[in-house]
Amino acid sequence: MTGFALHLLRHGAPATPGLLMGRTDGAPTEAGIAACVARAEGLGIERLIASDLRRCRAAGEAIGDATGLPLTIDPRWRELDFGEWDGRAASRVDREALGRFWNDPDANPPPGGESWSALVARISAAIADLAPRPTLVFTHGGAMRAALHILCGFDQRQLWAFDLPYAARLSLNVWPGERPSAQITGLAA
Repeated sequence: MTGFALHLLRHGAPATPGLLMGRTDGAPTEAGIAACVARAEGLGIERLIASDLRRCRAAGEAIGDATGLPLTIDPRWRELDFGEWDGRAASRVDREALGRFWNDPDANPPPGGESWSALVARISAAIADLAPRPTLVFTHGGAMRAALHILCGFDQRQLWAFDLPYAARLSLNVWPGERPSAQITGLAA
C-alpha cells in the first residue's frame, strides 16, 4: 500500500477575527491570504481542494493561479456549524454552555448547530474520497482536528492541545484503506 502527502492548511486571518465562524462566510485579509500562499510553497502538490467558504476559497484560488492547478471546492471541508452561536464572539455566548461544548462537543453541540460526530462523519467522507496523490486542502481548525481524530486516533482532549492559528499547516502521510491512517510529518504555525 502506498501513502500520499495530505497537507491541511487553515485559512488565513479573517477580516473580523475572534468570532465563532462556522458557516459564517467572512472575508479573509490580504495578509491572511499571503500567509497561506507562503505556507503552501514547495509542497509538490498535485491537487488543490478548498472549503466553499471564501476565507478558504480565496487562498486556494491564489495558489491555483500561481501553480496552474485547478481548485476543487468541497463544502464537506467546512468548519463545524456553530448554530445560534455562529458569527458571534465567544464572549457573547453563555459561558457555561460554551464550557460544556468545549468539554464534550458531541453531547453539548451549539443550539441549532452541528455535533462533533457529524463533523467527523463529514470529514471522514471527504478523506475517503481523496485520490492517493499529493493534496493540499484549505480548511478550518475544527475540520483539521476532525482529520487528526480520524487519521491519527487522537481523542477529544488531545485535539485541543494542537495550536492551529490562522494559516497553520498540518502535513500528513496518509495510507488509504478501510481504516485510513496517517503519520504527522510537519506542523507549521
